[in-house]
Amino acid sequence: MTPVEADIISLLKKEVKPALGCTEPIAVALSTAKAVEIMEEKCPGCCTAGWRLAADFSIRVEVSGNILKNGMGVGIPGTGMIGLYIAAALGAVCGKSEYALEVLHDLEPGAIARAKELVERKKISINIADTTRKLYVKAYVSTGDGHESSALIEDDHDNIVETCFDGSILHSGHAQAKDEESAGMTGRDITVKEIFSFTENAAYEDIRFILESRDLNLALAQEGLQGDYGLKVGKTIHAARNREVFGSDFMSYAMSLTAAASDARMAGCTLPAMSNSGSGNQGITVTMPVIAYAIKYGTDEETLARALVLSHLVAIHIKGYLGRLSALCGCVIASTGASCGIVYLRGGNCGHVCAAIKNMIGNITGMVCDGAKVGCAMKVASGVSSAIQSAVLALEGTCISEHDGIIEKDIEKTIRNLGQIGSEGMQNTDNMILDIMVCK
Repeated sequence: MTPVEADIISLLKKEVKPALGCTEPIAVALSTAKAVEIMEEKCPGCCTAGWRLAADFSIRVEVSGNILKNGMGVGIPGTGMIGLYIAAALGAVCGKSEYALEVLHDLEPGAIARAKELVERKKISINIADTTRKLYVKAYVSTGDGHESSALIEDDHDNIVETCFDGSILHSGHAQAKDEESAGMTGRDITVKEIFSFTENAAYEDIRFILESRDLNLALAQEGLQGDYGLKVGKTIHAARNREVFGSDFMSYAMSLTAAASDARMAGCTLPAMSNSGSGNQGITVTMPVIAYAIKYGTDEETLARALVLSHLVAIHIKGYLGRLSALCGCVIASTGASCGIVYLRGGNCGHVCAAIKNMIGNITGMVCDGAKVGCAMKVASGVSSAIQSAVLALEGTCISEHDGIIEKDIEKTIRNLGQIGSEGMQNTDNMILDIMVCK
């Protein structure tokens, strides 16, 4: 394995990991879990039996606007409830910070009941933080004895950068995070050409781990098809009674599987998703169309693994220019990655992959993110349809011209244009969406 290949594999492992529940409320749960652990460690005398339900116990969480937007309407695993209040309560009651994005892994009925009681007794407060960061969560746990602990998450959903007890900093990872960022590869540090070369040439044994994203996300899709989750978008597309509308071809199959996984996840299914760039829905969308193709046409595991690597890496690369959270729906980025994976499975080369990316950017750029919710499954289905259309057109030699809109002749400039629109150009859109949501 070359040093560059090792860096790319490290990037994949950093950005592709399991997540139980929507990652914005999960970040809140992780922050409260860590703050509670600090209180239990530093002040065991305050933490007698039932201390979380004591009259003097409270949790205050400060979040960025984007965390609030993406946490307001999404289902929280196993609870039948939505929002950040129950997520914060669950983190305090049964969360374990060592599980990171699977912080609620030990969820059980008793814990859910205790968390609901915390919410009902108004022990939880959620406030918008005074911060310019898109991804910011700080949880404070207070007791009547005057003790307070806190845990701060910034920039990544599982990146705890600071912990405090009674005003004293216990740990600060700000400097360490900067050092790691400068030392490690990011999505901006690779190109589409390098991604395609890695996809073709990496040793299979070094990338086989990526098949876990198939196992986790396919299980979610099957759960979504069997249950009655959310808007039942995937289940409806898949239903025999609707075949005269949707047919039974690859496109409808890919749309149904991908949307079904999103249906289940957004409605609070207790199965984990394999995320991409901090988003479970993005992880679902980047993988499921590729997996659907492999199932439909009997693709061998090595070829599927390579297609998934390509799909994941293209999404990570584009996301590197957007940041973790933005006004641009992650479905745009993820379905672009999926389009590239489909191109690969159908025998396309690097030129075809670049054409598919341009077709996608010229098609659905501008789809807004108005928060995580069950309706995301409809956006996911639209993204899959566009991904397949863009892949087929690219393989037929059709590519949106550099004379059109934001498309450039150079693929990397085109990707940067998309990133600039999503991270800078749509900032006012992001603020307006949040204003509308919180004023309803």
